[in-house]
Amino acid sequence: MSEAIPSETDIHTNSKFDIDENDNDVKEILERIQEAQYFDPSSMATLTPASMAAIARLRAYKPPPFSTWDRLPLSRRAAVLVLLFADRRGDLRVVLTMRAANLRNYSGQAAFPGGKADTLEETPWETARREAFEEIGLPHQDSKIPPPFRIEHLCQLPFSLAKTALAVRPCVAFLHSDDTKASSVGDSLIPRLDAKEVAAVFSAPFHNFLRPEDEVREGDKVPGEVTDWYSGRWIDWHEGKWRMHDFHVPINNQKVSKPKVREGGQAAVADELDKEEDEGLARYKVWGMTARMLVDAARVAYAEEPTFPYSEHIGDEPMIENLEKMGKLGEKVPGGPDPTESDLKTAKAAETAKVSASKM
Repeated sequence: MSEAIPSETDIHTNSKFDIDENDNDVKEILERIQEAQYFDPSSMATLTPASMAAIARLRAYKPPPFSTWDRLPLSRRAAVLVLLFADRRGDLRVVLTMRAANLRNYSGQAAFPGGKADTLEETPWETARREAFEEIGLPHQDSKIPPPFRIEHLCQLPFSLAKTALAVRPCVAFLHSDDTKASSVGDSLIPRLDAKEVAAVFSAPFHNFLRPEDEVREGDKVPGEVTDWYSGRWIDWHEGKWRMHDFHVPINNQKVSKPKVREGGQAAVADELDKEEDEGLARYKVWGMTARMLVDAARVAYAEEPTFPYSEHIGDEPMIENLEKMGKLGEKVPGGPDPTESDLKTAKAAETAKVSASKM
């Protein structure tokens, strides 16, 4: 095992949190740790120089101020957790979930842990952590994360506009393992899958979201061809062009965590995944807003641009701002109208006019 680099750039510190093993929540987490493993410290190495630099860039990143968030009603606020961790070679991977079939929005799709805010006082980071606890069992209180793990909040990216007309803040974090020599599966941190929301938890190579082909490392194999990793297309979206990304993540070289007890829509997706994998499915599709956020996060982290066509702007804050000014992002009522195509075109036109005026 390589030694950690002892400098200010070394993100592996020795800080620990006091764990009360008599706490009921901690007991529950520890019991689940004995059942299976996903984040295994024995497979998490010291970061490579490229990964270390990526973490440093994310840590230093500051999104532009966005006061519109403070005016949005609770029903329009959401956040997701972009959780990174190091694999056994020190490269970064990102945690993703497969949503259950009974969810109203994005059912059966790959997504980050995340969801809507609970209160107006809840910050995007608090929302992302709470939802990650509910969906994958990642404790939202740092003091209850079993050692040797800890979570570092790195940064937040600009808000994106979901197709459900929510303003979604990506919150980027890093899962540290302070003991890279740990080898017992009992030292692992287990996602606890929510019976209503998540059918599977998997991960993807973070840097690969800047490349159109699988980045295959020595000794690794990927299913099919390396070109199976990516496909994309331009679409017309609100008076402009929009790049849609489809990534196909190999699952043959990783642990995919699925619930042991399956209920309702969770069972439908998990059982279907099992069936498809038995029939040869070896990749999970990641697309839509999740794929776009991954591309944007990787651009910031690695200070590189994708080697495939992409939309240059990060997030959708001008669109969100204009829709809010038009009064189209009021309280979201179940079954009620969201911004129409005409509304979005008007907001896009306002954004274009503002950009043109700034160049004069």
